[in-house]
Amino acid sequence: MMLRLADVADPALAGFDDIIDVRAPAEYAEDHLPGAINLPVLTDEERARVGTIYKQASPFDARKLGAALVAANAARHLTGPLADRGGAWKPLVYCWRGGQRSGSFATILEQIGWRVGRIEGGYKAWRALVVDRVQNGPIASQVVVLDGNTGSAKTAILHRLAARGHQVIDLEGLAQHRGSLFGAMPGGQPGQKMFEGRLALAIAALDPARPVLVEAESSRIGDVNLPKAIWQAICAAPRLQLQVPLAARAGFTAATYGDMVADPARVSAILDRMAPQHPAERIAAWRGMLDRQSWQDLSEGLLCHHYDPRYQRHRQRHEDGRGVSVALAGLGDLEAAALAVEAAMGRLIP
Repeated sequence: MMLRLADVADPALAGFDDIIDVRAPAEYAEDHLPGAINLPVLTDEERARVGTIYKQASPFDARKLGAALVAANAARHLTGPLADRGGAWKPLVYCWRGGQRSGSFATILEQIGWRVGRIEGGYKAWRALVVDRVQNGPIASQVVVLDGNTGSAKTAILHRLAARGHQVIDLEGLAQHRGSLFGAMPGGQPGQKMFEGRLALAIAALDPARPVLVEAESSRIGDVNLPKAIWQAICAAPRLQLQVPLAARAGFTAATYGDMVADPARVSAILDRMAPQHPAERIAAWRGMLDRQSWQDLSEGLLCHHYDPRYQRHRQRHEDGRGVSVALAGLGDLEAAALAVEAAMGRLIP
């Protein structure tokens, strides 16, 4: 059975017990359909070997070798990961273009007696739907941007609003990065393609009748770029502007960046990167704070002299007078902060 996908979140995908990506491990690691398991019919090395023979020697010899390798790998999958699958199991199989690799594996599974689906056009067809969704849009819901200087607890407040039933797209969560020089997270970031796939699914899940909240971001989060559709929507959206005192923001930052507090050497390396942008005496002062582990003072210095000026320049490019300010005396009660933002949304979008 050949399945033609109509959307990144095509309901037909839910009709299968497993989605199997038979591409090589390196292809799978770069990006894959959500929830897919990797049962490669050719390893990375085998794929390279078959490709070399195909180009430099004989397509026939390449296909013969490829068939032998596919059969051997399929046998390992059948006696290993698929050994417990019963007769009613229904898998969906795909490769790069939906051609020989997925076709070969699907044929073996069908001969056993399983009802096997294949994705028409393979991964490339799904990727084309992702690109169309994140580049061309539009975003069906009204986008509302939660703005505020660094350390204003925007992400934490968004999470509480999501728990209260609001539509939220956590861009930093999808990118696995907190959006600053200190923003790297354990496990690293997904690649650009995988980030876009995650974002496409989040956009597809939106209810057009309700607004969606996103955090104010630059066009780049760590090493990934925001695609055109979401970036244009952020630039055009009305904003809820958090106003939080510097000391409260510094305290929240020091408390939430525990990975940095636990690794002063990592902080020192980041200060090295920041040095060309600041006077030498300021960098020296920050290093003294780091040596004394004066995290509150260091956070205040970084926010005041590095992040706030840059954030203000960025904000001025998008200020259109439609924003609503939300003044928070502190960040000790994030549930109350979320309620204040919720009330402000009512003023922004009646």
